[in-house]
Amino acid sequence: MTVSVQTIAERLCAGGVIPYLGPALLALCPDTAAPATPLALAEIITAKVSVLYKIRTRLTQAAQFIENFKHRKSLVSVMNEAFAMTSTPSALHCALAAMGAGLVVDSWYDDTFACALAQSRPQGGWAQLQGLSQAEHFGHWFAAYSADGALLDAVPASGALLYKPIGGHAPASNYLVSDSDFVEVMTEIDIQTPIPPAVQAWRRGRSFLFLGCRFDDQLTRSFARQIMKRSSDMHWAVLPDEPTRMEARFLEEQGITCIAMPLGGFAEALVDALQPTLAA
Repeated sequence: MTVSVQTIAERLCAGGVIPYLGPALLALCPDTAAPATPLALAEIITAKVSVLYKIRTRLTQAAQFIENFKHRKSLVSVMNEAFAMTSTPSALHCALAAMGAGLVVDSWYDDTFACALAQSRPQGGWAQLQGLSQAEHFGHWFAAYSADGALLDAVPASGALLYKPIGGHAPASNYLVSDSDFVEVMTEIDIQTPIPPAVQAWRRGRSFLFLGCRFDDQLTRSFARQIMKRSSDMHWAVLPDEPTRMEARFLEEQGITCIAMPLGGFAEALVDALQPTLAA
């Protein structure tokens, strides 16, 4: 099934589509200040803390080594350094932030989309939900923060939600990054425990639009599969490169239509299609 960018834009504006952002979206920013791939992040943290040679390019294993043989605080510190600088939001970041989407999923640690939300909604009116590491917050799977970064006792009943399932740099340095972080989540995610009820409620009957995502490893597929659970049966993913065999199987299983075009070209077309709504 094919669908036009205009149709996706109309469904976004109607609230029927949830943007699901991946690290490759940072490539659209005019100044990419944060690492935009797991490999790039692994290289940054292992340049600061020595790990075994054979795991230096494997993010979760390298993070686990640092946590085990240095300290969890050392791991958090190098992650904070890696994401200390915020990239200037791209036109697509800004358009998605300004259009009033009720839920956006951001599957990387950077603060770029939160920055776009702050710019488009200086009065607030949005909150952030972040996944928590059990190493630091045992028994608590996620935390809610207001637009100004204050910890909330409960998820607001109104306003937009930015959901960062593997945590994020701001406001509280929450990172799911080591092997043990993900093992803890994976043992519970099938029964949806780590996924906030507000996210579970919002996704019902809605479609997902994957931007800057790849599904070439089990973790990204598992998170996407569980976050999509009980949503619509119609989704889209912009994948400029040929999907791997496992990606193709995942896309078919989840009812995700592959949009085979460069991310920059799709972003430009989508921003143009959203302009009438943004200008209204």
